Amino acid sequence: MELFNSALGRNITFVRPAYFIINGFIDLPNMNYYYIFLFFLYIISVLGNTAVMVIIYLDHNLRTPKYVAVFNLAFVDLLGSTALVPKVIDIFLFNHKLIPYNDCLTFLFFCYTCLSMQSFNLVALSYDRLVAIIFPLRYQVKVTYRSMFSLIASFWIFAIIAVLIAVCLLTRLSICKSLVINSYFCDHGQIYRLACNDNFPNNVIGLFYPVVIFWLPLVFILLSYLYISYTLVKVATFQQGIKAFKTCIAHLSLVVVYFTPLLITFTLMEKIHPNNRIINLSLTSVLPPMLNPIIYVLQTQEIKVSMKKLFKILFKSKIFKISTTM
Repeated sequence: MELFNSALGRNITFVRPAYFIINGFIDLPNMNYYYIFLFFLYIISVLGNTAVMVIIYLDHNLRTPKYVAVFNLAFVDLLGSTALVPKVIDIFLFNHKLIPYNDCLTFLFFCYTCLSMQSFNLVALSYDRLVAIIFPLRYQVKVTYRSMFSLIASFWIFAIIAVLIAVCLLTRLSICKSLVINSYFCDHGQIYRLACNDNFPNNVIGLFYPVVIFWLPLVFILLSYLYISYTLVKVATFQQGIKAFKTCIAHLSLVVVYFTPLLITFTLMEKIHPNNRIINLSLTSVLPPMLNPIIYVLQTQEIKVSMKKLFKILFKSKIFKISTTM
């Protein structure tokens, strides 16, 4: 870690605390009910995303490149909410607000990696819709299992490396201003501001990463849908355009739910009150994973058909078992 220690060679006492204190909401009473609400959303998220993954795994008709991305989205939603919510419940409902230094950085790593992957998954789904509508005859060639797996794998590698760099840069900081993190988890922005040595690289990361991980994906998604709209207006009839755009409604709903609170938080940065930051980030971390499976079940015809098939098979198997036992 000497490479990251900015206190080496200077007359500075390097302070690495044994623990941090997660403060949560500031001067707001009865906020335990809010954390219970987050836990309720988490339970729905676990059930919904597990169901989506099971349906995709069992139904061979859903073994398509698009549903590789959908499966990965459900997996990331499940992993991210599981990394966050049980720990938040332990911190605030069971009053375990002291979190060891290494555990805090590990907590940060998983939370931010999953948050980043949610954004990149929406890019993958946007790319799928773009090719499917603009190049329908070449879709099978352009979007293959190999290309989708490669795209998602590259997103995972990038997200992991990016968050690891941010974590390693935190280890170079001498934390001596305070041990209190004014957030509901080990928030990167809140931690590096506690340092009393040079935190300029961390500040650069705090400004640069939201652009790369959130703004650029959103720009790509918006441009892809502008191009889709332009192409449909130019070459398709009104009815054909409506039919094609209906296939994008589920994805657009996910984009709005995910990006709206996140961009408010990372655009305003330190200007936003810690309580508002907690609400925005917590809802961004828990609400989309809960809504994603619901949106896909309600809006995606293939999954609705698959669910009906699976229910019929289960119903028939139960009838068969009852008839054989009589």
